Amino acid sequence: MARYKNYDYSQKVLLPVSLENQLMPGTLEFAIHTLVETRLDLSVFDEKYCNDETGRLAYDPKVLLKVVLLAYSRGLISSRKIERACQENVTFIALSCCQYPDHSTIAAFVSSMKDEILSLFRDVLLVCEEMGLLGGTFFALDGCKLPSNASKESSGTISELKKRRDKIEGHVRDLLCQQMEADRKGDERKQASHSSNEQRRKRQIERLQKQADRIDKWLQNNDAKIGKAGKEIKSNVTDNESAKMKISYGSIQGYNSQAFVDAKHQVIVHGEAFGSGQDFGHLEPMLDGVKENLRSIGHKQDYFSGKILTADASYHCASNIKRCDQEGLDAYIPDYNFRKRDSRFRKRHKAKRRSKFVLEDFRYDASADQYTCPQGKKLTVRVKRMVVDGIIYRQYVASEKDCNVCTLKSKCVNVTGPKRRYLSVPIAAKHTNLSKKMAEKIDSKKGRKIYPQRLGIVEPVFANIRTQKRLDRFTFRGKIKVNIQWLLYCIIHNMEKIANYGFV
Repeated sequence: MARYKNYDYSQKVLLPVSLENQLMPGTLEFAIHTLVETRLDLSVFDEKYCNDETGRLAYDPKVLLKVVLLAYSRGLISSRKIERACQENVTFIALSCCQYPDHSTIAAFVSSMKDEILSLFRDVLLVCEEMGLLGGTFFALDGCKLPSNASKESSGTISELKKRRDKIEGHVRDLLCQQMEADRKGDERKQASHSSNEQRRKRQIERLQKQADRIDKWLQNNDAKIGKAGKEIKSNVTDNESAKMKISYGSIQGYNSQAFVDAKHQVIVHGEAFGSGQDFGHLEPMLDGVKENLRSIGHKQDYFSGKILTADASYHCASNIKRCDQEGLDAYIPDYNFRKRDSRFRKRHKAKRRSKFVLEDFRYDASADQYTCPQGKKLTVRVKRMVVDGIIYRQYVASEKDCNVCTLKSKCVNVTGPKRRYLSVPIAAKHTNLSKKMAEKIDSKKGRKIYPQRLGIVEPVFANIRTQKRLDRFTFRGKIKVNIQWLLYCIIHNMEKIANYGFV
């Protein structure tokens, strides 16, 4: 007959646990504990507490910060999961010293760090500088688009949101009419099913009415959101500081998280989350943030002079190149066509069979200053001079009436584009063509050697934060709170570098 060991759940067991011994030197939790206790100035939180004479004792900000940083390093982003970890996981129990902050305390602590987060980030950056983890000669800039705590279905222009509100209200009126009609035709035999349908319809009406009221309240308190081009862009009822952004597999409603990375050990020297998917508008504020961070740890304002900066083609614009020149940065920011000019990518970018008419297919009449299309229709001057990326163009346009009946329209005008053909003809180049100079710099032997190093500098940073630390979305709303969460992830990334490179 089989025999088994006895067990009794009613027995009492005493487990001798030394909290200090759970934090082993060489581990990330030990680095978090030691850095927060000895190197981070958390006196900046003292002004928030007014319980010196009366009121309940507060959780020490050191304890809360340690718990949040360890949780983020292990992929725990939910405040409820962090609360549970403080009750069940011995490492969290050791870091919190047997204190059990609840989820509301943790969430409120993180979201209220607006004025303190940069100070903490700079304290950690100073430790990196003292340990020699900053090379200070080669930098890379890139962004990572992450969803926010907002639905992209709640996005739209003011007119689109009004239409959505009216449509929901119309649906509510239809449901009310159906309910009144059901009440009028109801009889005793269908009383049971009628009551069930009525309850379901009532819940649906309440849900839809709540949605309509929410949109209507938002419309009363907000104006149209204007983009950098001066045109209205889509707002979001849930989080209007976030933006609808295109990514490789579709679109998201979220934030563009930027990181400015030092090449030596991939330390983040500045991070910030922006509510805009276009990268070219983020280079200048990121440079300002880096300069301020480095000034706070003892570097001079001309720190960037003679240093190298790499960024991908989404940052390529004349204003960014000009700003890099002003800072003395040796910048390498390619245009979108730089690989097509590189012989190493010739096989990848094979010449495709031309399916659309190009400038060479149009005949020019110098006396009348007009072009003739392959169908014999005239294109007249629309704009005599416009400048795009340092190139001066003259623009010609066809008649919409001619294009509508043209049998070759599919070879001339895109289905989703304008209804008539526009022809932009380059006529000259500006003397200070920064984009052209940058293209020549990228195409040079030195440029082709330096620029590819960007991938090995900045991409592993995002891989660490997104894959290893599992940051797949932001849990807060609003740029300030989202930026706090992003900087906390930048801090724990830098702390991990400190732990890996010999912090005692």
